Amino acid sequence: MTSLSVLLLVSGVLLLIGILSSKVAARMGLPGLVLFLGVGMLAGSEGVGGIAFEDYDLANRIGSLALALILFDGGLRTSVASLREAWRPATALATVGVVLTSALTGVAASWLLGMPLLYGLLLGGIVGSTDAAAVFSVLRTSGLALPDRLASTLEVESGSNDPMAVFLTLGLTSLLVGDAGGAAGLAALLGLQLGVGALAGTVAGVAGAWAANRVRLDHAGLYPVLVLAVGMVSFGLATALGGSGFLAVYVTGILLADRVVVFRRGILLFHDAMAWLGQILLFVMLGLLSFPSRIADVVLPGLGVAVVLILVARPLAVWLSTLPFGFSLREVAFLSWVGLKGAVPITLATFPLTAGVPGSETLFNVVFFVVIVSAVTQGWSLPVVARALGIGRPADPAPPLSVEISALRDVDGEIVDYTVAPSARVAGQELRALALPDGTAATLVVRGDALIVPRGSTALRPGDHVFVAMHRPLKPLVDRLFDPMAGTPDLPDGLALTFHAATTLGQLHRFFGLPAPTWSGVTLGEALAGDAHGTPPRLGPFVLSAADEPDYVVVTHVPGADPADAMPDAIP
Repeated sequence: MTSLSVLLLVSGVLLLIGILSSKVAARMGLPGLVLFLGVGMLAGSEGVGGIAFEDYDLANRIGSLALALILFDGGLRTSVASLREAWRPATALATVGVVLTSALTGVAASWLLGMPLLYGLLLGGIVGSTDAAAVFSVLRTSGLALPDRLASTLEVESGSNDPMAVFLTLGLTSLLVGDAGGAAGLAALLGLQLGVGALAGTVAGVAGAWAANRVRLDHAGLYPVLVLAVGMVSFGLATALGGSGFLAVYVTGILLADRVVVFRRGILLFHDAMAWLGQILLFVMLGLLSFPSRIADVVLPGLGVAVVLILVARPLAVWLSTLPFGFSLREVAFLSWVGLKGAVPITLATFPLTAGVPGSETLFNVVFFVVIVSAVTQGWSLPVVARALGIGRPADPAPPLSVEISALRDVDGEIVDYTVAPSARVAGQELRALALPDGTAATLVVRGDALIVPRGSTALRPGDHVFVAMHRPLKPLVDRLFDPMAGTPDLPDGLALTFHAATTLGQLHRFFGLPAPTWSGVTLGEALAGDAHGTPPRLGPFVLSAADEPDYVVVTHVPGADPADAMPDAIP
């Protein structure tokens, strides 16, 4: 067999084992990354596989590529609305929080390992950031649905704190090898990492979305590849200009998800697969890179570093960083516990090795052990801690059926699949009682193994999967009918929706999330006809007017009105 065929065979076998181990991890309640690392260690030079791999430079390159895939997929699943909601606390955690965590951990590591303070601070800088690969993986497989602000903060923090970790690692490594360039050089490095990374990501995201929406590709399957190419350009451009490629691909993913309208589900499915491939490749490779006999030599001091990091440094840094943002103590405790470590610290630990820092092998082994402790303790216990703190709820089951219409290029619409939660506003309601506006329709209901063509008399039950066709701007409003934790979204000024005249004010209130009116049984037709002054009736932040079609009423949001305005106690 040629060397290439051997490489493909070994890679395929390791990939298959990694995929199958994810099932084992789910049943055991462990994060998949732990078993992926275990697979790599078993296949390594000191394991049963006997595969010798100690090329830290190659590992660094492969690790960076895999991390880029994971972060890109994370960006594609982070909405702009989530970014707006969470960017302030997430930025504080990604900057001040990382510095505080690194400093506290570094001082403790210096004492525990008996090494100079600068070495300890380097170790602290390597493990100071929350790992995106670990957080995205654990949150998706934890079976938890967290409150929007908390989930957004965690995802945006983990996706954007890599530049600070890279800055600390590179800066302290440069100091140790005597090539720091002074304070000005370090400041310029941080500015390049953040500024160029964000700029390159924004340019690539906006340009890529524009191209994806306008290029007429002959095959729908090429759109995910086009989006992948945009991500690669973003990472390469930022890196070539001295910026953070990780931040760039994350920003690009967010902008693409917000702007691309064609073949969205196919794009997300493709990049979900690429992210899984990146995770398996990354953690198996890092497992191959480890030597259990060397790690055994640093277990006691490594355990001390992990305890300080998890129980002291991270909680204190989170508390100080989030003080101005009104998080409850329970939320601060949860944010502290989800400071997961994963592939990023191990990848960063290869930087001192490739730079020739004396004693960097010890740093690498300690970092590897700390990551294992963090992944096992924090990742495994995440659902337990969430339940103990009273945070989140069980996630909705994945729908057994999905719909993709790749032809929606020039149509401002989509089909969304919802799972009816027991506490959802639609649970137990007949479809005709939902008062969905014109341009919105329930097209399919899947109940267990049964396929139901919905009618007005179809009552929705908890666990049903409901497919709703709608104009895209209506999605936030329809979301709140199915999501019991969703609040009333911001309504754009002048938003005009058409409802049937038989729609009652009570149904309208359920749709917009307003307080229940005294006249809940009054229909929109009656409200419109009851106006004695010749002016459109005002219902809280809405104005009613006759539609062009008979038996329909237009409900228009008044510019500048608060959607929480109370409805009147009487009809004009």
